[in-house]
Amino acid sequence: MIRIPIEERKDWTQTAEEFGFKFHTMYGDRYWDESAYYQFSLQQIEQGIEDPTEEIHQMCLQVVDVVVKDDQLLKKFAIPEQYWPMVRKSWDSQEPSLYSRFDFAYNGKEPAKFLENNADTPTSLYESGFWQWLWLEQQVDAGNIPRNADQFNSLQEKLVNRFKEMALFYPQQSLHFACCKGTIEDRGTVQYLQDCATEAGIKHYFVYVEDIGISPEGEFTDLDDRVINWMFKLYPWEFMYREEFGEFLLREKTIWLEPAWKSILSNKALLPMLWKLYPNHANLLPAFFEEDFAANNNGEKWVRKPLFSREGSNISIIENSEVISDSDGPYGEEGFIYQAFHELPMFGDNYTLVGSWLVDNQSAGICIREDKDKITQDMSRFLPHIIL
Repeated sequence: MIRIPIEERKDWTQTAEEFGFKFHTMYGDRYWDESAYYQFSLQQIEQGIEDPTEEIHQMCLQVVDVVVKDDQLLKKFAIPEQYWPMVRKSWDSQEPSLYSRFDFAYNGKEPAKFLENNADTPTSLYESGFWQWLWLEQQVDAGNIPRNADQFNSLQEKLVNRFKEMALFYPQQSLHFACCKGTIEDRGTVQYLQDCATEAGIKHYFVYVEDIGISPEGEFTDLDDRVINWMFKLYPWEFMYREEFGEFLLREKTIWLEPAWKSILSNKALLPMLWKLYPNHANLLPAFFEEDFAANNNGEKWVRKPLFSREGSNISIIENSEVISDSDGPYGEEGFIYQAFHELPMFGDNYTLVGSWLVDNQSAGICIREDKDKITQDMSRFLPHIIL
């Protein structure tokens, strides 16, 4: 695993605009960065990332199976009690899921360390599945990358196939897509998924979360008063549980992507549960609930994470009970877990994070994020990769 500088495509910003990649630069800062790429060997990909991803995914599913059967654990995951039957039902009936992203600390030499599971609303999807592949094709054609270079990236193919499978679950059913207003990255992610659904032959509509209504019969509707029977929402379950319209979820008139059982996987309480069920696993870091932390604090570095934290918000790095680095954000009231600190590998002066994608149960590709800071956040740069 090495970081290799490369000359940028001269017209890449124009190409990005033409292909709908509107968030390549945000708030004046570069998000997409093709001034360098990461190179992996096939062994590093297959044994270092792909195999652990699929193994840990099965371990995560085992955690769900344990948690849904235990009221006390559901309480530890801060899932409101009125939704427990709905979460259990979604798991027991095996409601299908679409995709997830694992975050790993990986340097190409030592076992990848699992940092968290982005199982409910992960972004970086378009740039992972399409845009970095286009970059590879064009750089190969330009002679800047060897012609035998490949990329660990079957994300788009697997998403389309997964939508085709889901169409068999829900025949003749149209699919609504939703995200919040004012987020160009979220809208780009959802548009990409809509394109995949189109390729799979699924009829679909779009509605902003803020524009979803309620019919007199208690059904969710869009602005054209179409009933929403099946919806992909880039909107977290923990928000939905606490919204004014949350009570209408209990009527179970809508099929959700992602299903309600994924509110367990997207929760940082997953981490201490994994450590409890699979202690000393090579790809896991020690992790504990707040009430168990003092008894397991060895005085070394720890990372404190809110149960609902997203995009690196409200993360604190703690050493000898002192916060040495932290990030702002809106989370924390729901409680915290503690995970042993494992520094991201540095390439030059960049801290590098590997995101590993899953579509349903299959490993589907990776994305690379880097930052000058130890904590990867929403504006951390996205770099392409190759296999050689």
